[in-house]
Amino acid sequence: MQANVIAQLLVLALALAPIGSASAQWATPAAKGNAAPAAAARPGFDVLKGSWVRPDGGYTIAIRGVASNGQLDAMYFNPGALPFATAQAGQDGDTVRVFLELRAGGYGGSTYELAYDPADDRLKGIYYQAVAKQRFEVTFVRKQGR
Repeated sequence: MQANVIAQLLVLALALAPIGSASAQWATPAAKGNAAPAAAARPGFDVLKGSWVRPDGGYTIAIRGVASNGQLDAMYFNPGALPFATAQAGQDGDTVRVFLELRAGGYGGSTYELAYDPADDRLKGIYYQAVAKQRFEVTFVRKQGR
């Protein structure tokens, strides 16, 4: 799927599924109409590379790479490997955000909307469990041994 189609789907998904006051909605700069050079945003996305674990269940996100358009080369582990249907990083001011969608393994469109917290080196945000139609606040910590 082309990057612009992914960005449009991401914006549509965020517009149709507001997550309340726990997290702000966001989009990539191009989707907002503020077309900034991709190279200017990319260094901020590099901080996402690595393995991230949810302490409350051991769920793991492995981010192996980030394209200049914010597309993530990422995989989910629970405990077996599951691909993300969508894995995209975006910038909202100084905040690096991540949108991940799972469709495989019975997840039925469940999503993570996360923001990188540089003070704690954590990803924090909302997990939407699509099958149960419930939202949960979640935190991922970086696994040691980058």
